[in-house]
Amino acid sequence: MSKQKSYFACRECGYESRGWLGKCPACNQWNTFIEEVEEIPIKKGGREYAPTNMKPVGIGDIVVEGEQRYLTGMKEMDRVLGGGIVMGSLVLVGGDPGIGKSTLLLQICDKVKVKSKVLYISGEESVKQIKIRADRLNVSNPNLLMVSETSFRAIRVLCDEEKPDLIIVDSIQTMFNEELSSAPGSVSQVREITAGLMRIAKTTNIAIIIVGHVTKEGAIAGPRVLEHMVDTVLYFEGERHLSYRILRAVKNRFGSTNEIGIFEMRDIGLVEIDNPSALMLSGRTESVPGSVVVSSLEGTRPMLIEIQALVCPTSFGMPRRMATGADHNRITLLMAVLEKRVGMQLHNFDAYVNVVGGIKIDEPACDLGVVAAIASSFRNKPVDISTVLIGEVGLTGEVRAVNQIDKRVMEAMRIGFKNCVVPSGNKKIVKQVKGFGGIDVKYVENVHEALNILL
Repeated sequence: MSKQKSYFACRECGYESRGWLGKCPACNQWNTFIEEVEEIPIKKGGREYAPTNMKPVGIGDIVVEGEQRYLTGMKEMDRVLGGGIVMGSLVLVGGDPGIGKSTLLLQICDKVKVKSKVLYISGEESVKQIKIRADRLNVSNPNLLMVSETSFRAIRVLCDEEKPDLIIVDSIQTMFNEELSSAPGSVSQVREITAGLMRIAKTTNIAIIIVGHVTKEGAIAGPRVLEHMVDTVLYFEGERHLSYRILRAVKNRFGSTNEIGIFEMRDIGLVEIDNPSALMLSGRTESVPGSVVVSSLEGTRPMLIEIQALVCPTSFGMPRRMATGADHNRITLLMAVLEKRVGMQLHNFDAYVNVVGGIKIDEPACDLGVVAAIASSFRNKPVDISTVLIGEVGLTGEVRAVNQIDKRVMEAMRIGFKNCVVPSGNKKIVKQVKGFGGIDVKYVENVHEALNILL
């Protein structure tokens, strides 16, 4: 009998080493290596045995009767998934503790449009605790089955006996496989449990949603291969002191990865936000320097977002540059453009930029809004409250064209804005679109020209 060997694996990223290391060379984290027992593969006749009863099928012989999906009953969730939960898919949902992952999935269990059963497997709560939370959320689906279990062998038996259409596993870090000697939540356990759930989903055509814990950096805890194995990875984001939550797809084999869903956490659970633009602008103050509105695009959804800037003389030798909801390096770059191309002497001023509502923007189409907010606060002149800004700013001070300008302008007109400043490169596209009669579209070629119109 061969001797059982062990190795060390990083619990943050899954990097493996024969010896213990203080610092992981892959993710640069300290004291993350834990000892794992190396599993001996099953052999037959001196070679690793694998069944060979599978035969390849020609692509022309495969018959697909449409893409079968389950509607979750929540439009925001269906938007992010690309139209609903695909049968036989494995979905991973991650997020900070207390952000509302279990609440979201429990509400989906109540509203999902399935013909058979929904099985909710919890490794963190008892069925009575789940029932208390379900009563608070008014969950009353008669086809919803709940069980508190952490054994993967018991989960396989439940799947064979109950034959549900949808399975919720909360969470993957609490499940364990008795065939492995490592503790639940370890790298090998998470990898093997996920692989087992993937086999169940693909062979039985059952849709499975699993909850994954995140590290302090915000990444899914466990090996990186976990995100590669699943079909869809969703991140549930939000600030603790704010009631708004954002569901974002970072991987989706059956839909777009740019879509987001917006929810609001209330005492009755998560409520969908149908009109996020009006929500983000609900508390805006009139005629205040440093406040502008930009039109951002998240997937196919245009959103109007307020950007605020505060510029004041510095009290230190080196001025401060702070950004909330925007890239700090991008803010520094745009301020350099203002200094060089417009002549604003900002090197002795502190600058603070904030995206209202806890939204994070990363697309270049919001550059013109950031520049206008900083210039407005510096000159102490407000931008017209009925104006929306759209455009990417280059290093030479030019305002470059952006994509899908028609959707952005149409959203501004729908909310009630009267003016819109857009790049000259989009003039041809805007002229071709009919229905912009209710908004005055102004075209600019550079930052200097835009600031002359706005201020």
